[in-house]
Amino acid sequence: MNGAADREREQALEDYKKSLLELREWEAKLKSLRMGIKDLQREFDISEENIKALQSVGQIIGEVLKQLDEERFIVKASSGPRYVVGCRSKVDKSKLKQGTRVALDMTTLTIMRMLPREVDPLVYNMSLEDPGQVNFAGIGGLNEQIRELREVIELPLKNPELFHRVGIKPPKGVLLYGPPGTGKTLLARAVASSMETNFLKGERTMFIGNTGRLC
Repeated sequence: MNGAADREREQALEDYKKSLLELREWEAKLKSLRMGIKDLQREFDISEENIKALQSVGQIIGEVLKQLDEERFIVKASSGPRYVVGCRSKVDKSKLKQGTRVALDMTTLTIMRMLPREVDPLVYNMSLEDPGQVNFAGIGGLNEQIRELREVIELPLKNPELFHRVGIKPPKGVLLYGPPGTGKTLLARAVASSMETNFLKGERTMFIGNTGRLC
């Protein structure tokens, strides 16, 4: 009797292990299918957005020239014509100042939404340049130039009250000149890094041209 009971127990244990392995296999397959469904849902959402974008009607880009009254505005379209238009109720009319870029409905020419300020792609691409972790302590042999540069650039921005107090108008910019390899770009990167501002990387030219006029 004991031998038969042991065999039954062993058989039941083997069946349990086999069923447990099958359960884990099915769980793994179910998890894989769920991940596949998520990927398909993501692709479906992207395709649906693309279809909506193709089916949607475009809008006209314009610029607010003047507000006539509480409901009407004079807007100049990007193609040239000027229109007297209304405004969508959801748009904050108090923010529609002169020069504000807006999107107009193709049919009714109603102001549908405000647009961000137009940015020159050339300047935008230059602003993506990272100045890096450059500090003045790592620049040697240019102590006098560093002092003058910080007085002209950093001081007016960090302590403008000093200039107002003595009645001095701070300079608008600085021109760094000299042979290649004398530290001009390194100084500019150090200033941008210390002020936590963008470093505009322009095309190097022999004379003051488009790069200089961006300042």
